Amino acid sequence: MGALPAVLGIIVLTIVFSAARPSFLTPLNFANLLTQAGPIVVLGMGLVFVLLLGEIDLSAGFASGVCAAVLAIMLTTNGYPWYVGVAAAIATGVVIGLLLGFLVAKVGIPSFVVTLAGFLAFQGTVLWLLKEGTNISVRDEVIISLENEYMPPMVGWALGGLTVLGFAATQLIQQRNRRRRGLPAMLWQVVAFRVIGLAVLVGVAVSVLNEERSRNALFSLKGVPIVVPVIGVLLLLWTFVLRRTAFGRHIYAVGGNREAARRAGIAVDRIRISAFVICSAMAAVSGILAASMARSVDPNTGGSNVLLYGVAAAVIGGTSLFGGKGRVLDAVLGGLVITMIINGMGLVGWSSAYKYVATGVVLLLAASVDAFSRRRSAASS
Repeated sequence: MGALPAVLGIIVLTIVFSAARPSFLTPLNFANLLTQAGPIVVLGMGLVFVLLLGEIDLSAGFASGVCAAVLAIMLTTNGYPWYVGVAAAIATGVVIGLLLGFLVAKVGIPSFVVTLAGFLAFQGTVLWLLKEGTNISVRDEVIISLENEYMPPMVGWALGGLTVLGFAATQLIQQRNRRRRGLPAMLWQVVAFRVIGLAVLVGVAVSVLNEERSRNALFSLKGVPIVVPVIGVLLLLWTFVLRRTAFGRHIYAVGGNREAARRAGIAVDRIRISAFVICSAMAAVSGILAASMARSVDPNTGGSNVLLYGVAAAVIGGTSLFGGKGRVLDAVLGGLVITMIINGMGLVGWSSAYKYVATGVVLLLAASVDAFSRRRSAASS
């Protein structure tokens, strides 16, 4: 069923919360949804790579906290420019991923055990870096702008147009290549419907976000949040890697059948280590966005429900917990579902208890759909 449950979930949640609180569909709350979803979506993108192998990374949340702490220390305590802090944070994520991947692939310790140990160790590392509870403020304007600033309206329209044109070009090239190879291709009406559908979706979103959202006449608040193109670039990058490169095909092959992949000559251990490296590097980016949104880093950064929301985003979007099936886009759709539950229930005034129950039920439903689809595929093969 792929991403269909997540899309239906977005539609149902929009209808329910809009009926309960009309403010849910305002431009101000729409922009808030996108910015709140940023760290969850990016963390989920990285977890997709590990889940595709049938593995799990329980340390991704606190790994993002460690990387955020490194960023804050580099910027605030040591006074380095933003690009040095970002590079140090991502490099920290890469080292963490190398360590986890080595222990899983080379030493042979189950990923559940390795990353559970990492969960505890990185929690302690955050406390050590922050000197047992210090809150470090992030004042760098570039970092803060990621989650708190917006693009000029014309830039938003230009990026939206480029997105639609790029999607249309990709669709046409795919159709042409499939026909050249004698493979079945989609009807042109279907291609046109998909391109027009994306154009309408992007047009409505940009139009809504370009409306004036400020309630204060002294300053303006309009435009697409800067975090949106950041997520868009990451989505394009990792989608290309998974769908258009040999590395991506090897990820699916190892996740589908590790032994068969090994017999086919694929360097299975290297693929597994690489997946953990990508997951932890994306956790670092998630930590940077979280630090930007909070304008600070504290011992709770990357803790609490961050990991659970990241895993839930990937699974609810359609990534299989059994490996071999999933897309980076799944994390975007699942992350939106999670954020809509959190945001909508907050507007309705429901307590955190209901948020946890609702999120758990949605995750269980998504996992059930995944298990059901897997059983059907096994029965029909």
